[in-house]
Amino acid sequence: MYKKTTLARFHQLLETSSLCRTDANALPSPTPFQQTASLLVSVKHKSSGGRRPKKKVYHRVHELDKVMDLKKKPALILQLKSIIQSHKHRSILLRDLEKEVGFVQKWNFMAVIEKNPSIFYVGGGNRMPPFVQLTEKAERIASEEAEAKELMEPILVKNLRKLLMLSVDCRVPLESIELIQSELGLRNDFKKSLIPKYPNFFSVKDVNGRAYLHLENWDSSLAVTVREEQLASDGIVASDGVGKKFRISKDGNFQGPQAFRMSFPAGFRPNASYLEQLEKWQKLEFPSPYLNARRFDIADTKARKRVVAVLHELLSLTMEKRMTSALLEAFHSEYFLPSKLLLCLIKHNGIFYITNKGARSSVFLKEAYEGSNLMKKCPLLLFNDKFVGLSGRREINSSEIARILVEFLEVAITSIVVLKGIYHPGLL
Repeated sequence: MYKKTTLARFHQLLETSSLCRTDANALPSPTPFQQTASLLVSVKHKSSGGRRPKKKVYHRVHELDKVMDLKKKPALILQLKSIIQSHKHRSILLRDLEKEVGFVQKWNFMAVIEKNPSIFYVGGGNRMPPFVQLTEKAERIASEEAEAKELMEPILVKNLRKLLMLSVDCRVPLESIELIQSELGLRNDFKKSLIPKYPNFFSVKDVNGRAYLHLENWDSSLAVTVREEQLASDGIVASDGVGKKFRISKDGNFQGPQAFRMSFPAGFRPNASYLEQLEKWQKLEFPSPYLNARRFDIADTKARKRVVAVLHELLSLTMEKRMTSALLEAFHSEYFLPSKLLLCLIKHNGIFYITNKGARSSVFLKEAYEGSNLMKKCPLLLFNDKFVGLSGRREINSSEIARILVEFLEVAITSIVVLKGIYHPGLL
């Protein structure tokens, strides 16, 4: 249902994009110049006369679509690890797994347990109820998570401060922070374990019956975007490009302090007119995302480019440089995001990419990825990769695990059959 709704919005936004007001400095909506197999959406527009109607398309980036598929198995492994570690004896009975994840999801975890004997050890059988726990090797690697979380703390504090500095009133509803805590890398108990440790930076205050996380002190040294930091590391300073003429390349990239890194999808072929408009947009100066959005008229071209910079910075502050579109839309009022946010993301397809893979549509910051690989990873992601990396190693007890799981499945199926009244217990 959700995917159908998202696709319907794609169609509606693509149909209305040609009617939106633009000017000489505005970045035009991308128009493809040849039909390819990488089309995500194809919309026909009405045309007068006998001419063939134009098509607007959204090109898929298969490498980024693949990211969502590649994350499914690791996500289950890491979730099961957390469930096991949350129990007193660092093990859980297989029959109790359903209480943790539900009946349907339980079978996905059973498959993960069976396919990863190097990570999960299954014990019990006969008169002892089957249970699952981490193997000795997995326990050793899991013990390194504490160090990774310790290294993450200063990064999280910095990113959380920047997140509040980006907002209009230097405050964000606490429930909104909770929505994106996994994207930021925050612990589930960050309200107790992290916020109280830094009273000079954060405070929680009630505003109209809602708990808000407030920024206590403004730090000008943090009011620098990730994009500006990258430009500085590349040797590009604010004075570069002033009074100079640089021609934009065919890939849309431009060397200048106001430019964004572009990565057009395969099959997208911009013509000279599009590149001229893009060059003007890349050269256009715009206010810092860390300046208060109330000072600018959203109809102004510079303010619209600033919105792109805000979205760029928001995604840059997440661990994997991506976020679901629903989570982005939850921050409309705090960051003065455009009402047609999806259209803005589609329009700037050289910077952002929207995929419908997964349970929710997600927005990627394209420059952060090389193919399907995230180029820069934080300590927590490095730990996760190391732990999940055990899944490729086979252990000698895999047949024993399979035997115990088969016994458990037989008991479970028998119980279901009896409960449904299909057979009498005495006949089984």
